[in-house]
Amino acid sequence: MEISDNKIIIPNRGLRTTLIGIIVSGILAIIKALGGVFGHSYALIADAIESTADIFTSSMLWLGLKWSAKPADKEHPYGHGKAEALTAIGIALALTIAAFIIAKESIHNIITPHKVPEAYTLIILVVVIATKELLYRYVLKTGLEINSGAVKADAFHHRSDAITSAAAFIGITIGLIGGKGYEVADDWAALFASLIIVINAYKICRPAIGELLDEDLEPELNQKVKQLAAEIQDVILVEKCHTRKMGVMNHADLHIWVDKNLTVEQGHDIAHKVKNHVQKSLPQFIDVMIHVEPAKHIFNLYL
Repeated sequence: MEISDNKIIIPNRGLRTTLIGIIVSGILAIIKALGGVFGHSYALIADAIESTADIFTSSMLWLGLKWSAKPADKEHPYGHGKAEALTAIGIALALTIAAFIIAKESIHNIITPHKVPEAYTLIILVVVIATKELLYRYVLKTGLEINSGAVKADAFHHRSDAITSAAAFIGITIGLIGGKGYEVADDWAALFASLIIVINAYKICRPAIGELLDEDLEPELNQKVKQLAAEIQDVILVEKCHTRKMGVMNHADLHIWVDKNLTVEQGHDIAHKVKNHVQKSLPQFIDVMIHVEPAKHIFNLYL
């Protein structure tokens, strides 16, 4: 992550991992769709729907990252970072829609007689599970490195795809071993996969909504910011500290107490020292807003 004059530069890694995800999901969607149709496996077709959703959501992510990296302008003086959270919510909604489609078709297939899936569909699923798990780890690593909730959401989308493939593998295996009368195991697996997808959608959506509502970040990080501010000479007390996430970066708002006899210029210099110290120690904070209070009656209050 680079910051230059309050402009966020999204590393090419974020866009590159997204593009890789789109390409891989496209290839897997075709393989799974063909395997599901010719192998008589709706669980595999459901997996193909999941991978198609991956293409859509990863494309949304790519656009969202580009948008959120735009610098502040007259209409958006705080930048465009919240576009990243909106993208994560869009990904969660797409997952939910995909889960609904899969669940609906699964229920239909459970009550409709059909053939047992072909054995070769298991080979396809093994390849899919391994590929998606590797992609999940790769994308998550990038998301953690650039502190991007949307990239991490995309990673969990790949993990949910691996989970649905694993469920399909189990269902098809039961169908093949059980034979006649166990054909629906494949469809029950797809139905179970739709539930997993919804759970993952919630896990993606919840922190994104928190970001849009400017929820405080974790208490440990707030405490760390307060400790850093208190290390600056002439800071008598750090009264308040609130932190929030905006895109891939964080913002902090502080109230510090200084000697009431200091000049405005001296108070201003102290505030700048606090800001520089916090940003040097925690570079993920693109801005630290500091309100300086005169330390009136502080000793009467705290003795």
